[in-house]
Amino acid sequence: MYNSSMRIISWNVNGIRAAEKHGFVDWLVNENPDILCLNETKAEPGQLSPQLLNPPVNGKPYSAFWACAKKKGYSGVAIYTKEKPQDVHFLGNDEFDSEGRVLVVELKDFSLIAAYFPNSQDDRKRLDYKLAFNDAMLKLCKSIVKKGRHFLLCGDYNVCHKPIDIARPKENENNAGYLPEEREWMDKFIAAGHVDTFRHFHPGETGHYTWWSYFGGARERNIGWRLDYHCVDKDFMPGVKSSIIRSEVLGSDHCPVEIEIKL
Repeated sequence: MYNSSMRIISWNVNGIRAAEKHGFVDWLVNENPDILCLNETKAEPGQLSPQLLNPPVNGKPYSAFWACAKKKGYSGVAIYTKEKPQDVHFLGNDEFDSEGRVLVVELKDFSLIAAYFPNSQDDRKRLDYKLAFNDAMLKLCKSIVKKGRHFLLCGDYNVCHKPIDIARPKENENNAGYLPEEREWMDKFIAAGHVDTFRHFHPGETGHYTWWSYFGGARERNIGWRLDYHCVDKDFMPGVKSSIIRSEVLGSDHCPVEIEIKL
């Protein structure tokens, strides 16, 4: 059904219509991944151009699937896939599905979850909501493994797990995305038998980030945060060939992250 390997890219585009103006479609055609997962699309299909709904590609065309927030211009995830899924579904929890935060495509060899984790916001305003979402994601991952299947959970987790994942850890200890409660949940997620694939291949390496503020020349100075992940169940790791950060790709305040899987 698949090639000998599959390239999967995940990218928080911070608005797919804005990304289109910055050359998104040309980038997609040139990259030609097997699957592309998008976070924070901020749009509904009816608002999109034909090129975004049915992008021109090299070879096999993509099927596109969308999860949209009830609030217009907010949140949202999408998946472009060259392989027809066996099934596509949301998380199944209206509290989170109403914000368009999760799409799950059931493929032959694994379940692919595209997720846009909530931001806990200033003064911990949405921390409880975020932790509830996180626990729902952990429950989903555990249920997939219990069925004897593998999973790949990709997207913007909105957390830097360790001090190595953020340029200025001390200054951000009380800021959203680096709160102790968020990082403790990530500890729990990894302890449950799941793997942060980037750290598996790049242990101890500093200076790897996926998000930079638009202010103060943060990207040029590489004052960033690693918020975007590809995580898998530990038994799926032998099939993971690589996991990289594509920091050279512009067009959003996030950059894409890419994983290659042997099938």
